Amino acid sequence: MTEQHSALPALSGKVALVTGASRGIGYGIAEALVARGDRVVITGRNEDALKEAVERLGAERVIGVAGKAHDEAHQAVAVERAMETFGRIDYLVNNAGTNPVFGPIADLDLGVARKVFETNVISALGFAQRTWHASQKENGGAIVNIASMAGIGASPFIGAYGMSKAAMVNLSLQLAHEFAPVVRVNSIAPAVIKTKFAAALYENREEEVVASYPMGRLGVPEDIGGAAAFLLSDASGWITGQTLVIDGGLLLNAGV
Repeated sequence: MTEQHSALPALSGKVALVTGASRGIGYGIAEALVARGDRVVITGRNEDALKEAVERLGAERVIGVAGKAHDEAHQAVAVERAMETFGRIDYLVNNAGTNPVFGPIADLDLGVARKVFETNVISALGFAQRTWHASQKENGGAIVNIASMAGIGASPFIGAYGMSKAAMVNLSLQLAHEFAPVVRVNSIAPAVIKTKFAAALYENREEEVVASYPMGRLGVPEDIGGAAAFLLSDASGWITGQTLVIDGGLLLNAGV
């Protein structure tokens, strides 16, 4: 969002909670939601980065809650702050994730694998449970879980991350079935998005990586922000249990 906070649209009356949103994809989603008039609660591990994100997005309609996504106490505080400040949670975006290891799963430390699943999957379930009981069960809404193309195919050297994102896709299906017809649940599976989180996948060889993408570029957070805003809107009111692949056409090469 630009610094022209005075140009913000009228409030929509809707409230979103977006995890892992101090930068990257989460920030792009929060930005898209604020731009259409939603009020947003963002979370992130780094308190300073979170404060900066709140200022950029517009402190008049965004609050930040610092903490680690897998920490149940943090989950509780984030939901409580949202309810105390805005009185409701219409939308949940589970974006927080980690990928601390690069290498074959044959040598994967099982403790690291547990950490990946705890942050990428269990935390998403925890936030979904809490927002459901705090607001969505009575008032309805929608959830978007950020998965990855790594979760819908083999993912060399990021196998733990890929496994966790496959679980995220299935979590979305389970929640969509259980929460219907009150709450819609979908997931987004991006290919490589130009963020600090994904830098190791393209840094110093971006031209080589881009060559595989028919659209001729890597994704940017705004690409995911627009898609998430759509799935968290009445325009997608009959869409649930789906995984939207956003890949710049990468899968078009699958049969080549």
